[in-house]
Amino acid sequence: MRVLIINTTERQGGPAIAAYRLTEALKNNGIKAKMLVRSKSTEQVTTVLSEHSLSNHLSKLWEKASIMLHTHFRRNRIYSIDFGHSGTDITELPEFKQADVIHLHWINDGMLSLSSVEKIIASGKPIVWTLHDMWPFTGVCHYAHDCDHYTSHCHDCPQLNSRKHRDMAFRIFDRKDLLLQGSRIQFVACSHWLGNMASNSHLLAGRNITCIPNAININLFRPRSRSQAREALGLPQEKRLILFSSHSLTDERKGFHYLKEATKRLAAEHPEWRDKLGIVLIGKDTDSTMYRDIPFEVYQLNYVAEEKRLVDVYNAVNIFAIPSLQDNLPNTIVEAMACGIPCIGFNVGGIPEMIDHLHNGYVAEYKNVHDFAQGIHWLLTEGEYDLLSREASRKAVNTYGESSIAMKYIGIYNRVTGRND
Repeated sequence: MRVLIINTTERQGGPAIAAYRLTEALKNNGIKAKMLVRSKSTEQVTTVLSEHSLSNHLSKLWEKASIMLHTHFRRNRIYSIDFGHSGTDITELPEFKQADVIHLHWINDGMLSLSSVEKIIASGKPIVWTLHDMWPFTGVCHYAHDCDHYTSHCHDCPQLNSRKHRDMAFRIFDRKDLLLQGSRIQFVACSHWLGNMASNSHLLAGRNITCIPNAININLFRPRSRSQAREALGLPQEKRLILFSSHSLTDERKGFHYLKEATKRLAAEHPEWRDKLGIVLIGKDTDSTMYRDIPFEVYQLNYVAEEKRLVDVYNAVNIFAIPSLQDNLPNTIVEAMACGIPCIGFNVGGIPEMIDHLHNGYVAEYKNVHDFAQGIHWLLTEGEYDLLSREASRKAVNTYGESSIAMKYIGIYNRVTGRND
C-alpha cells in the first residue's frame, strides 16, 4: 500500500514531528509511505518537496497581509489564524497519482488552500485527515479558546477583533461547510479532547472520528544517564532542573508567563532553593528580558531540532513543565515521559489524558499559579521520584510506541480503501 502524508513542514513544529515519525513507523511496518512538504530540512529520500510557483508565494504573502489587516496589525495573531487562501494543487504530482491513500496533517501556512483540498476530494482518492488543532472545523482559528461559535456557525470572530456577523470567519466557515458536504474523509484526532471538540462542531458533527495519539521512537527516547547528559550540555550537576520548551517562547498559548510566576512563588516560599534550582529553556524568539525576573538561574539552549541532542536535554532535567493554556497532545510530554521525566501541566486540552495525576506527574488546576508551584514542589520533594519516573516511561512505551500507532493507522487505511471487505 502507498500512503502520501502531507504536512507543511518536514520537521519544524509539533504536527510535522508527529507526521514525520508516523511516516517512519509506517515504513518500518511494510507501508510504502512518502511525505509531501513545502519546507524540507533533511536529506530523507522519501520526503518530497512540493513545487510552489511565484504566484503561490505572492498569494501566501497577500494572505499574511490580509490577516494583519483583519487583526488590526496584532503580530501575535499571524500564526493563530489561517484563511486557507494560499496553497498549491498537488493532484498532478506523480506521488499523488501513485498513492492509495492521501493522509493530510497540518496543511496551513501556504501548503494547501481550501481549493487544493477541494481538488483532492474531487480526485476520489481515500482521504485520512489527522487533526492537530481546531482549524479544520473552525472558521479561521487554530484554537478557539473560550469561543464556541464553531459549534453552530462562526461569526463575530474574537480573534479577528470582529463585530461583524458576516465577517471573514463566517465566510470561510461557509466555504468549509460546502467543501466537506458529501466528502468521505476519515478524521483522526490525536487526543480525546480534540476528538470531542470536533464531534461537537457543526462542520464535523455526526462523523466517525477515531482517536490515535502521536507516536514516539521508544528506542531513541528512553531513560539515560543524567550526569552524562548534563556534561554533554554543559549544565550543572548539582542542581535540580526544570525544563520549559516551546517552538516560540513568545507564544502566549504556551503559558510561559505562568511558569515565571510559579518560580517567583517557589522562591518566596522556599528561599533555600534559590541556589539549588535552575530553569532550562528551549525555544526561539528569546532574549534575557523574557526571563530576567525569574529568581533562579536560567540556562538557555535555544531551539533544539536534532533528536539525539533532544534526548540529552530531557534526560538532563528533573521535571518537564508545560503550562499551556490550550493544547492537543503535545509531543514534548510524550518525549519527556519516554525518557522517564515526570511532567506538570494544567488541566486543559489533551494534557490530563497524558499525565496521570500523582501517578507519573502532576496536573494543576487551570491557570492556578499556586497549584502549579505546589506541583513542582511535590514532584521534587514529596513524590516518590523514582516511581514517578518509571511510571512515566512505562506509559510512554505502552501508549505511544511507534509500532502500535502505525498498526492503528494501517487498520484505518485498510478500511478506507476497502481492503477489510
